[in-house]
Amino acid sequence: MASQVLSRPLVTAKWLSEAVRAGRVGPSLRVLDASWYPQQERNARQEFKERHIPGASFFDIEVCRDQSSPYDFMLPSASHFADYVGHLGISNSTHVVVYDGDELGTFYAPRAWWMFRVFGHKEVSVLNGGFKNWVKEGHPVTAEVSQPTQAVFKAKLNTGLLKTFEEMMQNVGSLQFQVVDSRPEGRFRGTELDQGLESGHIPGAVNIPFQSFLTESGHEKSIEEIQEIFREKKVDLSKPLAATCRKGVTACHIALAAFLCGKRDVAIYDGSWSEWFHRAPPRYKVSEMKRSKA
Repeated sequence: MASQVLSRPLVTAKWLSEAVRAGRVGPSLRVLDASWYPQQERNARQEFKERHIPGASFFDIEVCRDQSSPYDFMLPSASHFADYVGHLGISNSTHVVVYDGDELGTFYAPRAWWMFRVFGHKEVSVLNGGFKNWVKEGHPVTAEVSQPTQAVFKAKLNTGLLKTFEEMMQNVGSLQFQVVDSRPEGRFRGTELDQGLESGHIPGAVNIPFQSFLTESGHEKSIEEIQEIFREKKVDLSKPLAATCRKGVTACHIALAAFLCGKRDVAIYDGSWSEWFHRAPPRYKVSEMKRSKA
């Protein structure tokens, strides 16, 4: 039965609360708060210190990234990732459960889920409904910060789950894989600014805003509903697929949704629009705003 749990991309609050109450959080089960918010809105680390799931550690997406890159949240090196998660008490045999405290239910947790997967870790799950629903359902919280014993994690980059700028450029002409953009429709179409950048999209991309996969309560929709969303947008889950967004975060919701449908190989364009905007030639930036100005 345990192996069935470990292969799940999602775990329920009920399952995790039972694990917490049974004292199973430790070397074989680690819980990570992967919250991130704009500084002017909320302080993720401070909120973690004030209350979190018992036994959880804070996964700092600002620290666990390539800090030499001009683009937000680019993947760290395999050695950086291995060292970082090893200090959180995570080994290659640990089941990792990630969550965040966003008001939507889930926002950054799928990015952490994908980061573990891209570095070869299969036993990772997202807490369905996030911290918001954990609290709403009355599960325990604490301000006590745990100090996990350091573990050894060996990371190996799976390039099949990652797309580079060069691969995305080549695909514009070759159409070797489908591209889904998870940003809101206005940013995809180019009719509104994207966090200060002119917006638009990569030629040939299809728009499925990531919130499409979430219920009003903040849980993942059913597999049947998710399959229908992909079908409506004519995305074929039997064929190669890459996901993009603004900075490689909400694109991971596409990968998680597809994974729930049995497609485990969706690649993430890590640089996403923040890189594409600065590096791609103008003709490769599709925008209705440009057309209206013309």
